[in-house]
Parts: sequence; C-alpha cells; structure tokens
Amino acid sequence: MSTCTLSTVVCADLDRTLIYSAAALALSGADPELPRLLCVELYQGLPLSYVTEAAAAGLELLAEAATLVPTTTRTPEQYARVHLLRKPPAYAICANGGHLIVDGADDGDWAASVRARVAGCAEPAEVFAHLSEAGGPFVRMLRTAAGLFCYAVVERAALPPGWVADLTAWCAERGWRTSLQGRKVYCLPKPLTKAAAAAEVARRAGADRLLAAGDSLLDTELLEVADAAIRPPHGELAESGWIYDGMTVSRAGGVAAGEEIVGWLLERALDPGAVPSGGPWRRRLSPF
Repeated sequence: MSTCTLSTVVCADLDRTLIYSAAALALSGADPELPRLLCVELYQGLPLSYVTEAAAAGLELLAEAATLVPTTTRTPEQYARVHLLRKPPAYAICANGGHLIVDGADDGDWAASVRARVAGCAEPAEVFAHLSEAGGPFVRMLRTAAGLFCYAVVERAALPPGWVADLTAWCAERGWRTSLQGRKVYCLPKPLTKAAAAAEVARRAGADRLLAAGDSLLDTELLEVADAAIRPPHGELAESGWIYDGMTVSRAGGVAAGEEIVGWLLERALDPGAVPSGGPWRRRLSPF
C-alpha cells in the first residue's frame, strides 16, 4: 500500500451514505449476480444495516490511510450499535456535531461548548411541543435526541401538503432548521453542524486535508468546507438538486453507492496529489 505524505481526515455520513437498511439497498438483477453483504448493525438482536463485502474491505484500508470519522445525526447510543470497522475508529461525530466521541468516550468539554453555542436558539422543549401540536395521524413517533434536537417519524405519503414547509418557516424564526430524510423529519438548532465538529477533529489530528461524504441537507456545510466531497445520487440532496462546483456524485445508487464512495475516498486518501489541501474547513478550526 502507498504511504500518504499528507495527513487526511475523512468525515463520512453513515445512513444511506456508507450503510444501508434493507429498504434502502436498491438491489436489482438476478440473485446470483448480487453482491455479498455484511451486516454492520444489529437492533434488538436483528440485522438492521449493511455494507457490501467490498465496501467493508475498503473501509479497513481507508482507516489505515486516513483518520476515518463516522459522522452522523444519530445519538451516541444509536451510533454504538454500528460496527463499521474491526477496530473502532478513534473519533466519531454524533448528534449532528453535538457529541464528539474520542477513543470510545464522549468528550464532555466539546458537548458543553456545543450547548453554549446553541443557547441562543429556542429550547428543544418548545420545538417538541410545537411538533406535538402541529402533528396528526401521519406522525408515528416524536423524540428529543441527545437533549439537543427533535425528530418525528412520519408516514411520508400521508404528509399534508405544505406541512414541512410550514414547520421549516416556524423553526427558522426560532433559530432552527428542518431536514426530511426518509420517514424522519428532523428539527435542529442552526449552529448544530457536522462541519464544526469535523474541523475540531481535523485540528486535533493535525490534518492537512479534509474529505467528506453525505446525502442530506444536514451534510451541506460539511461537504462545502471539505477539500473534496462526494454524495450519492439518492437522498435529500439529490431530491433537492443540491450540488456545488467540485463536488462528485457517485454513479451507483443504493448500497452500491456506499461501495463506490468508499473507493473514491480511498483513492484520494492514498494519493497526496489528488486533492489540494488548505480548503475552507481551516477557517472553522476551534469554532467554539
């Protein structure tokens, strides 16, 4: 294997970017032609999320070539169900940047700094109460996550026209934003971003370059500040048509996109000349 002369941090979203539920696999073709899958998450003793066997091997190589940072809106407890690598990564970003996991432990100083940052926004209790009042039979579940944000599990086909738009406008007046991902509607304080946590990891790791991957509107800041970024052709970003100059969109969709994204990231992590360093993420160092 080639040895990198630059230190690289790779921040990659999990759900529908690297890992896929059975409903999101998007496999087609005859069964004998389909890729072998590896289960990387169990929930209540049942398999929940998968990667292709080739993607799993690529992730191990990527973790050797760079500092691989799983970067997710999942809470730390939800993230703990995912076993992406044989050896857990040194860093993970959870709760959309609200929690930084370092060597398996939650960094309390980082969590405190995030709470100070979002203190000027509406309280999660106010947003949760509004979701409860504005909901209807199409809302299957409401949750407050990590004491920082809220989400609703909905019947997407039954969402009333304009409901998400109205919720987005209400949240914006209170310093929050929304994201519709599959059956979940997220409401989060605007200062709660993956990009800020990624810059902090890059600072701690002494990184020269930041690579990123993601599929939702909650990944936009992260993708924009990276030196190079990729997204799949599905998900919230694809549905909204979001793209910016220099960003790559994978050719494959579904779980095959995860495999392609891993290969794309690995190729650039191994080649010091593939991606110029010094991207806009450097201006985000020590954001708190």
